[in-house]
Amino acid sequence: MNYKFFKILFFFLIIGCTQNNVNTNSTINPIFDQKYKNKGFGLVYNSNLKKEKKISKKIDDRSLAIFHKSLKKGSFVKITNPDNEKTIIATVSSNTVEFSQFFNSVITSRIVEELELNINEPYIEISLISANSTFVAKRAKTFEEEKNVAEKAPVDGIQISNLNSNSSNTEQKKDRKFSYSIKIADFYYEDSAQNMIERIKKETSFDNPKIIKLSKTKFRVLLGPFNDIKTLEEIFNEIKSLEFENLEILRNV
Repeated sequence: MNYKFFKILFFFLIIGCTQNNVNTNSTINPIFDQKYKNKGFGLVYNSNLKKEKKISKKIDDRSLAIFHKSLKKGSFVKITNPDNEKTIIATVSSNTVEFSQFFNSVITSRIVEELELNINEPYIEISLISANSTFVAKRAKTFEEEKNVAEKAPVDGIQISNLNSNSSNTEQKKDRKFSYSIKIADFYYEDSAQNMIERIKKETSFDNPKIIKLSKTKFRVLLGPFNDIKTLEEIFNEIKSLEFENLEILRNV
């Protein structure tokens, strides 16, 4: 009898502690996807980057591999070109390489070629493929063979241009101007989004952040729009210093 009594008492004590630990503070409550996804610019690798110390490690330019700052080495990712919806599967070959935080990854010329990216504006979406998916289990068996085939195939000469360059590009759509915004986060409460707005104004030089209401329970904090790459990069790097979880660069439609 005593054993059952203490067992029941212990159960209610656990329930009480759990309820007391629930966070009722709605000040900061961002919504994050369980699976990593990010839109932004890829840094297209070339040998000069290493010489100029803009990147700390070389990558095989014929491979379907990327450098990433946070995803686990060996992870599989889907990379998409939003312009034509073409996709490829790549692997993260390292997450310790140093490169500008403005870029969401370092990509190879092979990836640029496969996705038909605009080399002057290599805007991509990266999605992590869950490690427990059946796709990864099957893909892991065949990836090395496919990698060898890709590495033997020649990469067509691709002229790497500086993103800050104003030179024209025949591949770029003539009816689309350069216009991007920085997504800080999505919030469940509008008050939480407003608190983030105040923090940005207080801690950075950017004084015009805005809130976009996406639904009754989803409020997005955005910076922009930015119509030139230099300003976009400067503000992005400044905001990045606040150590937000997953900043994204969104193209304005």
